[in-house]
Amino acid sequence: MIPLFSRFFILIMIASSLFTSCKNSNNNQVNEDSLKNVQTKPTPGTPIQYDSSKRYIFLTWDDAPQPPGSNICKRIFEEQGVKATFFMVGMHQIDNRRKHFVDTIRNAYPQFLLANHSYSHGFQNKYSSFYAKPDSAVKDFLHAEQVLNIPVKIIRFPGNPTWASKGQIKGTKATIPVAKILDSLGYHIIGWDVEWEFVGGNKPKQTAEQMIAKVNQLFDNGNTYEPNCIVILAHDRMFSTTAHAAELEKFIAELKKDTRNVFETIDHYPSVQNK
Repeated sequence: MIPLFSRFFILIMIASSLFTSCKNSNNNQVNEDSLKNVQTKPTPGTPIQYDSSKRYIFLTWDDAPQPPGSNICKRIFEEQGVKATFFMVGMHQIDNRRKHFVDTIRNAYPQFLLANHSYSHGFQNKYSSFYAKPDSAVKDFLHAEQVLNIPVKIIRFPGNPTWASKGQIKGTKATIPVAKILDSLGYHIIGWDVEWEFVGGNKPKQTAEQMIAKVNQLFDNGNTYEPNCIVILAHDRMFSTTAHAAELEKFIAELKKDTRNVFETIDHYPSVQNK
């Protein structure tokens, strides 16, 4: 007969073994789940399948980081559950708060995409000089890519709606030399179909209703760069007040009511996605 103390010791050993086995099983499950999440999370540029019955909307907001407008736009996009692309300017990342915003957008894919809007914003809005020096302009974009750690080779020209991808270039005479160099390096240059304009530096010119009407008109008439796709340009700083932010909220909410509308990031634009 096994002594009482020995039986007690054996029971402890069995319980300990079962606990360790259960713990290891749970850890393995956590590790498997974590690996699965890493494997399934899409990376910028992951293709999507287009639906010909849908209308694809690309919200592209320029000049970030520009608080508080950039943060307000991000919050609205999150609350509305829509995707958007932030074309950022390298020289605007001037402190830790702005750097944090850039990092947040970069890490928020697939809802948000970080893209390139140059380092100096065209030599600080000196566009003629900027595009007249193609090598300097290209270096400016490459510098922004490095400083902001941009994950995709997608660019928007400051102050100019040039398009370029895989040898297909559409732009003004002044921008063509720069576009050709960047295109040869594998970059995609994105213009826009409609702009939500501003006056006085940061005040929206059109109302939400006017912008919605324009978007629907362009879709209905087929007057967009790519069929069933519309690229909308606006600037983060336009929505830094409560009233102007409300217009952006209304704009998105109304567009969402049309079940044909799908919001996407610009890495899924046809000319970019079809590499």
